[in-house]
Amino acid sequence: MVTNVTSLLKTVKAVEDEHARGTRALESTIEAIAQEIRTLNSSENIKNNTTLDDLIRCTKNITTSTAKSVAAANSCKQHDIIAAANMGRKSISDMLLICKAVRWNYAKTEDMKERIIKAGQDIAINYRELLQVILQITTKSSECKHLLLPVSRKISQNVTELIAVTEILKGNKWVDPDDLAVIAENELLGAAASIDAASKKLANLRPRKNIQETKEELNFDEIILEAAKSIAAATSALIKAASAAQRELISSGIVSRTPLMSSDDGQWSEGLISAARMVAAATHSLVESANTLVQGLSSEEKLISSAKQVASSTAQLLVACKVKADLDSESTKRLQAAGNAVKRATDNLVRAAQQAIQHEEERSLILNRRIVGGIAQEINARSEVLRIEKELEEARGRLTAIRQAKYRNRGDASDLDIDIDQNNDDTFSHCEIKFDALPSNCFNLQFCDSKSSEEFPNLSENMNHIKNFNENLISPEKVNVTQNTLEKKKKAEICAPIFLENSCDL
Repeated sequence: MVTNVTSLLKTVKAVEDEHARGTRALESTIEAIAQEIRTLNSSENIKNNTTLDDLIRCTKNITTSTAKSVAAANSCKQHDIIAAANMGRKSISDMLLICKAVRWNYAKTEDMKERIIKAGQDIAINYRELLQVILQITTKSSECKHLLLPVSRKISQNVTELIAVTEILKGNKWVDPDDLAVIAENELLGAAASIDAASKKLANLRPRKNIQETKEELNFDEIILEAAKSIAAATSALIKAASAAQRELISSGIVSRTPLMSSDDGQWSEGLISAARMVAAATHSLVESANTLVQGLSSEEKLISSAKQVASSTAQLLVACKVKADLDSESTKRLQAAGNAVKRATDNLVRAAQQAIQHEEERSLILNRRIVGGIAQEINARSEVLRIEKELEEARGRLTAIRQAKYRNRGDASDLDIDIDQNNDDTFSHCEIKFDALPSNCFNLQFCDSKSSEEFPNLSENMNHIKNFNENLISPEKVNVTQNTLEKKKKAEICAPIFLENSCDL
């Protein structure tokens, strides 16, 4: 019996201690806040590295702590009360320290110093009053719950006042570094500066010196470099026009000055940031391709690919800006003009590179006049065509796999549409082929259905011709043997009449 009574008393004491934990936490926090208020006007513990951004951020913590305290008062759970008390104690302490630092480092007049201190002091006093109400609710009765709303409303008003004072201290030139609109503008300006640096690097490039020219021939390296410089200048103007359009959208109220990440304006700003980065990256890739080309380390095809990537990135940036922009505004017109300039410059570069490729092929082509040698040369050329076509097919397969992987990472499992450029007698015809999902270890192109062969009869006919040609292809070794045999027969035919004539003379 004695043992049971002792156990019961221990249980009751443990329950009382558990119930008193929340009360003790509230009392300790109330006393700590009172102590912080008393030392607010002192010059001790002043942080010199405090900024106005820190003051804005601490107001968010005050709002969160107030909401948690009200929720803890409604639930009356001990762990909620303890967590709210600890969080409120830290938030108020940090806020008062920052207010003290801002007063000494940023406030220039006595009026501003007094307003900063008073705003922080009012928040601390009202928050302390809120904790006292919660203490009454937990220790006496729940009749005091009606006091939670007016006290929390006063805290909200004090926080608004503190933010207003901070805005006055910041002035008109201050911007929030976490604002998506500011980030987008900075990215656009950074991309413009990056492209300008790439343009300076491009201006220092010189054509290859080992090109042998006649008076009638053109130096295609100089044409390509000039076209690349035009692209860099056009993309720089495009980025600056996009930045001006973005500022105009914010000033006109079409886009919020402080958009949330999940809002439409926030997503638009993110898209604008991504598009600006892509334009800058594509321009740098173009400069590197031009650099390696004039050094003889790369080909014109790589430069063409880089130029097309610049055009694609430019189109994405234009679309991102036009989503929110007024199509009749001056900034949008300048943006469209800059985009058209980029497109013209890329077209000129692609055309110059293609002409350089064609000119190089024409200059290096030497025909073999002999019958057997001509056949061997034609066979070798066809073999080269087959090899390049196979590499082209594999490259298209790799491109398809890369694009499918990018869409798969975005969570898009739909089929992928890509454009295939076919070169027919120096003209380009564009057709769109839809690919089904391919396994990761396969790069073979597959048509979506049976209609594809009807829609692309030339492509099917060419593929069948390639297969038949592969079966009937003569190896280079056999060609050499045949060539040697025919040359021996030809020599024998030439020598035979001479031998007969000498025999008759004898």
